[in-house]
Amino acid sequence: MAKGVKMTQGHASPQWGKEELQTAEFDNGFRVIYKQVPRPVSHCGLVINAGSRDENQSAGEAGVAHFIEHTLFKGTQKRKPFHILNRLDCVGGEFNAYTSKEDTWIYASFSEQHLERAVELISDITFNATFPEKEILKERDVILDELNAYLDSPADAIFDEFEERLFAGHALSGNILGNKTSVSAMDRKTIQCFVDRHYHPQQMVFSVVGATPWKKVLRICNKYFGGMSKGTGVMDRKPFKPIAPFNVRLNKDIHQVHHIMGCTTSGSGHPDRLGLALLANHLGGPTMNNRLSLNVREKHGMAYNIECAYTPYSDVGLLSVYFGTDMRLHDRAESLVRKELKVLRENKLGVRQLKDIKQQVVGHVALSQDSGSSMMTGLGKSFLQYGRVESLESVFNAIEAITSEDVLRLANEVLDDSTWSHLVYKSR
Repeated sequence: MAKGVKMTQGHASPQWGKEELQTAEFDNGFRVIYKQVPRPVSHCGLVINAGSRDENQSAGEAGVAHFIEHTLFKGTQKRKPFHILNRLDCVGGEFNAYTSKEDTWIYASFSEQHLERAVELISDITFNATFPEKEILKERDVILDELNAYLDSPADAIFDEFEERLFAGHALSGNILGNKTSVSAMDRKTIQCFVDRHYHPQQMVFSVVGATPWKKVLRICNKYFGGMSKGTGVMDRKPFKPIAPFNVRLNKDIHQVHHIMGCTTSGSGHPDRLGLALLANHLGGPTMNNRLSLNVREKHGMAYNIECAYTPYSDVGLLSVYFGTDMRLHDRAESLVRKELKVLRENKLGVRQLKDIKQQVVGHVALSQDSGSSMMTGLGKSFLQYGRVESLESVFNAIEAITSEDVLRLANEVLDDSTWSHLVYKSR
């Protein structure tokens, strides 16, 4: 070691420096959140507090939130579809949208100088969409094709069917795409009814990440969103009540066995959410060193795809394990998964093991901040749901505060496979 040089331990969490978030709320209830970053590319998005769980399925609305996401691009009072699609494409930007069970996003990425162009376009298609009947007829076929493509992929379809069964009788059970009957019957009246109920400024947040000065961002957002009428829509989300576990094993015309198992747990507003995320990451997260991958895939070679996921909704969460395997290996693979659940229920994590798991989760959070688009959606969703955004420092501190006792408690609460539900697709 060179003389005079003192070696120090690395920080447990990334040193992020001072985080500055700007927020505003207009008189109509519309909210804006902004993070200034010194980058040439900016990202902005409008998140609307309306998704598939807000549909009235008995009134033929199954899939309407997703259908609206498609048809917002099909014409406004001053633009035809081509002009909407070309508005950002012609300056090298990207423009898109997606629907989840709890919200709808319209978002864009572009060179920083085109912020106002992006904001104006998002405002126009959100509040001035005309939903032309001829475009609705064309989009029906597009979405039916999307639905068929999803049904042709058992590795995708099994996740949605699992939630349909796990949340049976509740609005969260609905497939985001809807079903063939509802999509085939979708019309302008159904679309407009949903928009009238939910597309109100007080149920929206506009999130921006970029280099534009805050005063200019605020002026632009106020220009295109501040004057919108408040509306009278009311959220009416019913709490979920757990149902009895199920064990459904279906014969399909497929070569591989697809198996998903899991249970409901705490949602995104619960203090245990970070502990659940850490537990799911340790058991079967996106890296190759998780317990399920090391045992079922690497040691025994019984599955190519195997994962554990924690999916939090606002009021309830879902923890699940999925794997695909050959029919002759299925029973053994399922036994190995159950064995890993038992190990985590019965054995407390060691000091070094817990530290490594925390460092991995902290690293994933840090990497997500390297994507301006991910940062933008994270800020918008948090501000929409809670009216605030936790600083990265507070998130890192909360992760650091998780103890091995916390993880063991959660493992015994959510990894009791005797109470888990199962859905299996197997070959005939």
